Amino acid sequence: MTEKTRVLIIGSGPAGYTAGIYAGRANLSPIIYEGDQPGGQLTQTTEIENFPGYPEGVQGTQMMEEFRTQALRFGAEIKSRKITRVDFSKRPFVCEDDRGDVIEAETVIISTGASAKYLGLADEEKYRGMGVSACATCDGFFYRKRNVAVVGGGDTACEEALYLSTLAKKVYMIVRKNYLRASDVMKKRVEAKENIQILYNCNTVGLFGEDGVEGAKLVEYKDTPREQVFDIEIDGFFLAIGHRPNTEIFKPYIELDAEGYIKVKGATTHTNVEGVFAAGDCADPRYRQAICAAGTGCRAAMDAEKFLMENAELS
Repeated sequence: MTEKTRVLIIGSGPAGYTAGIYAGRANLSPIIYEGDQPGGQLTQTTEIENFPGYPEGVQGTQMMEEFRTQALRFGAEIKSRKITRVDFSKRPFVCEDDRGDVIEAETVIISTGASAKYLGLADEEKYRGMGVSACATCDGFFYRKRNVAVVGGGDTACEEALYLSTLAKKVYMIVRKNYLRASDVMKKRVEAKENIQILYNCNTVGLFGEDGVEGAKLVEYKDTPREQVFDIEIDGFFLAIGHRPNTEIFKPYIELDAEGYIKVKGATTHTNVEGVFAAGDCADPRYRQAICAAGTGCRAAMDAEKFLMENAELS
């Protein structure tokens, strides 16, 4: 089966659904492929308090459902399926989904997001949304005057720890090496903070707690004669070991940076392929916030609309 569309949006979440809202209002009848995780990373977040318009906060799943409903209201077609193959060598672009169906698109908006890297512990999944987080900016507010831990030793981990130190009572940094990989300025800032304690040569092997995280089990000097196991009491466990943009299938055609994030042209959402646009975390290695993703979803839809107007022969 082959279907044609003027705007194909690959991925959901704040960027994809917002792109669907704007493209729908522009009478472009967009098709959104939600992918493996409809609603994106926010569906794994409990309460969101920093998105404008929700003064009392909102559950991540509820907010994404409202975005989705709004996209449907303005004419977007939403498929709970995944694009598995793309051909951006010529227009119309040809994409294939996980059922083998083909879709030909005059424009494509990529909003596949990025996935936080985890340690791979079973306890991370057990306590996800109950003390385990990959975003201090999103969830740090819930741990005011409490003890938390940040896993990682790079600039991102230092930034997360510094941010949390303004809210939490104490911040442990769990670093598997005997040094921080961060820049000198970040090292100095972390070391100067009285409520940040750096635990070098440590690996997390488990988390524990009744109704949420209450502590972490660590191993110091793992697999050496000096190995010892000990616990720390914490309420929040923050992963800061990086993100992995979900861009693998686009690699043959779309220009990516060294980390795999999509490169866009200047302040636009244009990629190196004319007619293909990128929005949200898959093109944002820096901010990774829902409000930013929604904004780029809006811009991508407007860029796609302008492209279609300027290339009317494609319609």
